[in-house]
Amino acid sequence: MGGASGAGKSYLARTYGRPHLQLDSFYREAADDAAAGGPGPLFPRTEYGQVDWDDPVTWNGQAAVDAMVELLETGRTRVPEYSITESAVIGHATLELADGPVVAEGIFAAELPRVLSRLGLRPGADFHAWYIDQNRFPTAARRFARDVAERRKPVPFLVQRGWSLLRTEAALRTRYLEAGFTPVPKAELHRRLAAGG
Repeated sequence: MGGASGAGKSYLARTYGRPHLQLDSFYREAADDAAAGGPGPLFPRTEYGQVDWDDPVTWNGQAAVDAMVELLETGRTRVPEYSITESAVIGHATLELADGPVVAEGIFAAELPRVLSRLGLRPGADFHAWYIDQNRFPTAARRFARDVAERRKPVPFLVQRGWSLLRTEAALRTRYLEAGFTPVPKAELHRRLAAGG
């Protein structure tokens, strides 16, 4: 499941996923940034000079795919517990398949249909790629309120990031649709997920 930050992906996945695979758990750590002397890639910067955590370079997509494959093949996988406030992994948790749909979500979910299709899974039959389609202004307000309440980053950073995401949300939606996602209103997604997909 994809959508803009603050669209309600995690809420829907927590409510209906059995299990809920949080793709944002696979963010790279700030210490990996080559600009800070880390062993990883050079993280891109925003126009206001901060690490651009909305760029896929800051996400360990291979680790996320490996975890998803392991979950589907063996019924369990180990997932990092990632602190957005600290930009670091603070532990790990075991995720197990249960009697219900696996709901994978995160801001980098646009990468999934291509990967799952390459694994031989069929869109519409073995998996659904849904984009939460809603007005960008309530999404922006919810995102800002959540990020401030959870103290994810300093408020000036959140204001700059929020403004940037608001301006680029139409382009994000286009990218998801080009990746094979179907836009679905949130109320309809509630219905579909409650019915088991």
